[in-house]
Amino acid sequence: MNANPSQLNRRLFLRRTALGGGAFLLLDSARSVWTAQANEKLNVALVGVGGRGEWFVDTIPKLENVAALCDVNARKLSGALQRWQDLATRFENSPNDWERRAATAYKRASAAKPKTFRDYRRMLDDMGQGIDAVVVATPDHTHAVVAAAALKAGKPVFCEKPLTRTVQESRALRELARRHQVATAMGNQGTYSGPFRRALELIRNGTLGEIKEVHVWNSGGGADRKQPPHGQPPVPEELDWDLWLGPASFRPYHPEWLNRHLWREFGTCQLGNWGSHSANLGFMALKVHELWLNDKPAGRPMIRVEARHTGVNRLSFPRWERVQWQVPARAELPPIPITWYNGDAPGVREVRARLSSDPAEKERSGWEFAGTFIVGTKGSIHTTGHNMWFRLLPEDRFEGVQRHRPETVESSRDPEQDFFAACRGGKAPWSNFDYADALNEFLLLGNVATQFEGPLEFDPQAMKIVNEDEADALLRSQYRSGWTL
Repeated sequence: MNANPSQLNRRLFLRRTALGGGAFLLLDSARSVWTAQANEKLNVALVGVGGRGEWFVDTIPKLENVAALCDVNARKLSGALQRWQDLATRFENSPNDWERRAATAYKRASAAKPKTFRDYRRMLDDMGQGIDAVVVATPDHTHAVVAAAALKAGKPVFCEKPLTRTVQESRALRELARRHQVATAMGNQGTYSGPFRRALELIRNGTLGEIKEVHVWNSGGGADRKQPPHGQPPVPEELDWDLWLGPASFRPYHPEWLNRHLWREFGTCQLGNWGSHSANLGFMALKVHELWLNDKPAGRPMIRVEARHTGVNRLSFPRWERVQWQVPARAELPPIPITWYNGDAPGVREVRARLSSDPAEKERSGWEFAGTFIVGTKGSIHTTGHNMWFRLLPEDRFEGVQRHRPETVESSRDPEQDFFAACRGGKAPWSNFDYADALNEFLLLGNVATQFEGPLEFDPQAMKIVNEDEADALLRSQYRSGWTL
């Protein structure tokens, strides 16, 4: 596609102001101070429009232009276009002004008739400069290849969590984002909430004293499937099965493969799916990411990780797992253990019992499902699974402490708006790929640990497990022929 001079100038501006380059520009309010060119809406491509992708089908038209839709399932593509029409009809006569404005946005998106694609590679080739940013909401195993292709094309990327399926894929995306100097963000939405940022302040400013323990849990557990699906039903007409598999090894179609949470080759189970949310506050507030981002660490800091589980399963995920990371000193902070419990793992009931003696209260609040408990010498913080709500314990000690908005760190518009502001030269989103890579590598070490008995020693600077060669090999992905990062 050939671009006219005004388009080229616009692209050049976006490129030069994107995160990470020598021309990096910080704006207090990117939308209000940008030039006339900058007031134009960005042209955004959505890759993956079903499941979690529906959120972006609903959200992005209210913020920017949707220039392209891409999905390996033709029915989901047509469903996205129909959804805009349905939402416009639902909201156009609403008494709520916000909903009427949303209806206008959906009508505009539908009338624009964005191009549709099954293959993201063809989309990037055909659209070229017609795309300003890419949102990735495909299954976990294709996050890396889609995001990498977009980064290589010079496009800012917003990628849903988990960032990738393997440690090496995460590191590759971090390096590509740095090399191409574009804005990036991972979609762990709690990061952008007021309570998350206020909780971070309270942990860092010493309100809780020295932090001694971090506990994170999810009740989901793993499927622990012992055999792959049996049978070979026909591939649905609307599905491009080869493209759905992407870099994974080829196998005949079966609908059970589509449930990525069941299988290690396609998903990350609850550690990637929920740990990206629930473990985020402790990881960020306690500056664990500094172990990845500090270019001049003292000595050679190593993370020790060990898992207890229902048994090694290289095909699927254990019914329950208890993973503990021994985090070394970093920045000004001392070593600390961080413990993850998935399913009915040993110790999780005792942790939750410390939150309340009233079972009805825990059930009513959803505490049994997912949460975080961060324990200090002066008090503790308990959050729900997304880290978007918290309370301080004991409650009577912290009565009157403001819990809803940050007081010293910056507030957020929301994940998508912070990302689009960065595309226009604003500040980097808190979940940019430098940070998201560190968090994702940390979590995915747990998925490696559940495939072994005994501790693993991980060097975050070198991205290497130093005491177990077989485990170190599992940090990397084996792609089938024709697929690369």
